[in-house]
Amino acid sequence: TANHSNLAGLTVSMNSGVDILAHTTPMTGPWTADLTAQIYAHHMALIPTLTLFEVEAKKFGEPPQELKGDMDAAVQQVSAYSKAGGQILFGTDVGYIDVYDTTEEYRQLARALDWRQILKSLTVAPAERFGYAARKGRLAAGMDADLVVLNGDPSKDVSAFARVRLTLRGGRPIFDVHAQPVH
Repeated sequence: TANHSNLAGLTVSMNSGVDILAHTTPMTGPWTADLTAQIYAHHMALIPTLTLFEVEAKKFGEPPQELKGDMDAAVQQVSAYSKAGGQILFGTDVGYIDVYDTTEEYRQLARALDWRQILKSLTVAPAERFGYAARKGRLAAGMDADLVVLNGDPSKDVSAFARVRLTLRGGRPIFDVHAQPVH
């Protein structure tokens, strides 16, 4: 995984065999069709981490118009890469940034991807990328019973992806928002 911030870093990542880009390069402006094709040709996945740029802009006092331009560029880059067939993986920079709520990340992603593409970034795409597609990433007979139940419909409101009601791993609950705490 590469953490880059400009075209030079992106080029080094491609030439070094990096397989996952940790975020876009919004300060470089929109990605051209040629650059997008080059990234795709290197079989790289992209983790957008769009809220990182808002957090950083506020931290360093970036003017709102500059932030808007950067965010528009980041959204264009995610959209262009997805349209080129590039693999998008959901992720955040939690730990580096202190924004733990993923709601805004989903809202920003919805500017670049539809809800089905966001769902794919959470399920099928990581299963494929990390070699688990035979057992994980989709609902079907014979698959591992790993499931997240949302408290809302992401086709109507993408922020529903951030409202987890129940999580099952191997068919067993590991999180239930309504469960009574054990004392």
